Amino acid sequence: MERELTALVKRDLGRKLVFVTGPRQAGKTWIARNLDIPTDYLNYDNDEHREIIRSKTWDRRAELVVFDELHKMPNWTQFLKGVYDVEGVSPAILITGSARLDVRRKTGDSLAGRFFQYRLLPFDVRELADRVEPHAALTRILKTGGFPEPFLADDDEYYRRWRRSHLDVILRQDLLDVASVNDIRSIELLVDLLRTRVGSPISYASLAGDLQRDPKTVKRWLEILEDVYVVFPVRPWHRNVARAVLKEPKYYFFDTGQVTTGSPGGGSGVVAVPAGPALENAVAGSLYKAVQTAEDRDGRPRMLHYLRTRDGREIDFAVVREDEVTHLIEVKTRDTALSPSFPWFRARFPAARRVQLVYETDRVRTWPSGEELHPAAQFLAELSV
Repeated sequence: MERELTALVKRDLGRKLVFVTGPRQAGKTWIARNLDIPTDYLNYDNDEHREIIRSKTWDRRAELVVFDELHKMPNWTQFLKGVYDVEGVSPAILITGSARLDVRRKTGDSLAGRFFQYRLLPFDVRELADRVEPHAALTRILKTGGFPEPFLADDDEYYRRWRRSHLDVILRQDLLDVASVNDIRSIELLVDLLRTRVGSPISYASLAGDLQRDPKTVKRWLEILEDVYVVFPVRPWHRNVARAVLKEPKYYFFDTGQVTTGSPGGGSGVVAVPAGPALENAVAGSLYKAVQTAEDRDGRPRMLHYLRTRDGREIDFAVVREDEVTHLIEVKTRDTALSPSFPWFRARFPAARRVQLVYETDRVRTWPSGEELHPAAQFLAELSV
């Protein structure tokens, strides 16, 4: 099945360098090799390909050259700058990678004005809407996550085996490619702790106490887990309510199935995670993907936040576009009673769309004050930010 980013990537090839980054096995290489364009595909992990890249002897008769995992090459940004400045993008150049390159922040001025970036994330309900009924898609994502291989297999045992090897490769291979980390076991324990705290603000000090490490080390480990696409943070939104909100981030998994079934080890330490956190993780993944894809598509800055005041008022998610809150979203498994937090936040963000998503309902309801209640799957299938 063609991914939603395929048409966007094709649009920009030949204009500038094009980056496609995202988690391991999200489908980056599949996109790169299925653009219906004569392509010279080169993976930096391959010895022969690595020599071709270093010597700049790829096939210039091809219409497209793909550099996969190029971020593992020393001084890779200077390499690309030299190629672009001397040869331009003839042939077109596509760069893919499984580490969070975060090109704008990490490359400085070396590639400024020379690239477009897209972030490919796992399937969500919206991307699947034309092929899978929305509620069935959401239910399957809760069970097997949204990574293409286990999602399409739709087999519990297959997913459990895939999940174990997927996380193991990330922590024991990809993690070492982006950071010098010696204590892999402690990072595995950190991942286990995060599974039990999905949807809750994270205290670095509390995690540090559990792991018997200092808070700065735990914070660095969390940043590394972001860089290798295990988790992503959702931070509080401060404007207008700066003194009222808590400051701790919440963390969610790119693989929602991790939350649904607990520890990938399958041992006696497995923690059963309630359906509420799993559903919230699935919604977070859909919103995060929609925000990033929309920003990559049109260049308008977007962010995903949450709101929680010190006296207990809470909204699970706030979508912010160009510094304006556009959506306030609450997530419930079956509660159709409107969240009591909406009125307080309505007064501060009157222009925001206020929506409560409920997994176990088939009705849309609206209130005179502007709040809306939607079946979660159907809303996510039609999501636009």
